[in-house]
Amino acid sequence: MKTFPVYSLYDIEPVRGAGSYVYTADGTEYLDLYGGHAVISIGHAHPTYVKAVADQVAKLGFYSNSVQNSLQERLAERIGQVSGLTDYSAFFVNSGAEANENAFKLASFHTGRSKILAMSKAFHGRTSGAVAATDNPAIRAPFNRTDNVDFTPLNDIEAAVSALQTGQYAAVIIEGIQGVSGIHVPSPEFMLAVQEAARKRGTVVIADEIQSGYGRTGKFFAFQHVDGFMPDIVTCAKGIANGFPMGAVLISPAFEPVKSMLGTTFGGNHLACAAALAVLDVIADEKLIENAAEVGEYLLGELAKIPGLKEVRGRGLMIGIEIDGDAGSLRKQLLFDRHIFTGGAGKNVVRLLPALGLSRSQADRFLSNFKELIAQ
Repeated sequence: MKTFPVYSLYDIEPVRGAGSYVYTADGTEYLDLYGGHAVISIGHAHPTYVKAVADQVAKLGFYSNSVQNSLQERLAERIGQVSGLTDYSAFFVNSGAEANENAFKLASFHTGRSKILAMSKAFHGRTSGAVAATDNPAIRAPFNRTDNVDFTPLNDIEAAVSALQTGQYAAVIIEGIQGVSGIHVPSPEFMLAVQEAARKRGTVVIADEIQSGYGRTGKFFAFQHVDGFMPDIVTCAKGIANGFPMGAVLISPAFEPVKSMLGTTFGGNHLACAAALAVLDVIADEKLIENAAEVGEYLLGELAKIPGLKEVRGRGLMIGIEIDGDAGSLRKQLLFDRHIFTGGAGKNVVRLLPALGLSRSQADRFLSNFKELIAQ
């Protein structure tokens, strides 16, 4: 048997990591500015994280959600404290797509409605409901096609408000920053207008913070850059457990829990919670959110000075660099010639999603190499 080929793979295999670096078997070092797609929040093989996971697996790696799990309670409390959502509840799952699936389900139960409003170019996952709310027909099978999802353009206030005024939607979902489409930031005016229109019609507001959350933008959640915006449900994953598969649905007190409404076998298991608690410890101890804000601001400022770029977008350490040319070719040069991992988003965007502890000197290494290649 062999693996089913679903990705185009680079001919490189990292076998170990340390901080913002990964290494191949022959010892070649690569600066990792992609973090495994925004997953590595506190750096590779952080000793606090390694110890927490090792200690937990030596005690109890897993038991089902049919018993008490105090690690879940501790984690929910800690997320509430650091995010400010102290009166919300947490439901722990295994991935971002699963978090969004459950958010849609909650909204539908709560409102009795079946439709979702999403944004053009949105990406919310690859499972059935999540991919239906993802604006990419290429990854929606006939089975996933539905009349229960509509799309309006990001930052088009008139279109979104007009749709929401119909009162037919269970929920409207907005990414804190659209990542897969090339790092597009919703404007504060748009987010507040959507929230107001949704509230008037009893539509649930979902903030998808799967890629943009957990300190990546210099706030714990990206929506917190917008004063007065407060979603009913927040979904998160990726950086939550630094590589251990985990996600969460954070639910406002307006939702009444109903027995058996939601469920999961692996979600919030002991190892996942231990990993996620270690992530929060490191974020606090090393002031990683503050670092993401500072180094991200520096990177965005320096990139804006480079001539010839079409646009630089983002917040904190979630950055999209749109070039007038083939970003895929440029990324290959960075990887194979300069030993720097970056991400892509379409044909023309280089995407940066490094660990939150990225240093100024590591940022400078990228900038100097990037400038040289752009100038060629």
